[in-house]
Amino acid sequence: MKNSASNLSNIQALQAHAQQLLPIITQALSARYYTELAHQRLSQQNSGKNREQNQNAKSYDIKNNNYQGLTRAQHPQFGNVMIKWQLSALSNVSKGGASQDSDKLADLTDEADVLKSINTSSNHQNNLIAPLLLDYENITLQILEPSLQLIILVMPYYLNGSLASQLSAQKHLLLTAQQKHQFILQAAYLIRRLHKIGWLHNDIKPSNILLKRTLTDGTNYNRITSDLLLTDFALAQRFDSASNSNPAGTPAYLAPERWQGQGATVSSDIYAFGIMLYEILVGKRPFRVRAQSSQPMLDWAIQHCQQPVPKLPSEYDRYQHIIDKALAKWLETRYRSMEEVLRDLTLLQSR
Repeated sequence: MKNSASNLSNIQALQAHAQQLLPIITQALSARYYTELAHQRLSQQNSGKNREQNQNAKSYDIKNNNYQGLTRAQHPQFGNVMIKWQLSALSNVSKGGASQDSDKLADLTDEADVLKSINTSSNHQNNLIAPLLLDYENITLQILEPSLQLIILVMPYYLNGSLASQLSAQKHLLLTAQQKHQFILQAAYLIRRLHKIGWLHNDIKPSNILLKRTLTDGTNYNRITSDLLLTDFALAQRFDSASNSNPAGTPAYLAPERWQGQGATVSSDIYAFGIMLYEILVGKRPFRVRAQSSQPMLDWAIQHCQQPVPKLPSEYDRYQHIIDKALAKWLETRYRSMEEVLRDLTLLQSR
């Protein structure tokens, strides 16, 4: 009950903050010719040293907080867009754009650099992996003391939404076995291409996969054009710099070795894909934690590290050997690459 009361208090505080923050965002975006603004998400990141005191704050304190959000809009040049933004006090930000606090916050400057690199590599191969970065601006707003820094990343808006929307209770019931297989195959192909250009995503899940258009049937993954796109590269790392041992990511998709202090690898992306594969087939994740849990992170760690690899319903038996290898607890028995995953997936089509 204590945990639920704390969450409710945090939600109420964030709602109060939104009444003061969103007009600032609206004014700044309107000045840059963005119209028909629809604010869709707002989240708050407190710096480590002020996290506890700010959870009880009744008024918003931008000096110690970082706010991120998503806003849908229209633009005369870019058309229908989604804007990912970050608002923080300029005094909290170093010259390079990152938080000065020792407990580093996610920073959109880093994500913009990742998107630029991935866009360049995938555009060169004429097959996008991520949404195009239409605009990136680092704006100083001198309307409060201290001055505020607003970072915006502008990407195309995709009307079909994310894969998560296709897995909602109502829509999942309407998916055919072939459509489910195509979602799995296309997602695997997309992740393989990301790995091929040297990047780990580190937060693979249905809500981070966008639908460009309706999927079509395919029989050879080497000839499939990607109808899906990966998004949210806040945790992405290059292969040669993936040394962070802190378990960052979405707990429901986080590999056992990540809970045990090991760094991100291709194998941890494959594990997250395996969770998503199960979710696409069954309509729910294989591991779950009670909403009322007083120690949710510990509970998630136990689920991933100690629970056996989940068994699929009988109608999906043919995928069980893929689930077994993708969700293997030990790295030695897990798939070594998405190429191996794709070989097994394409073999299913020939049976």
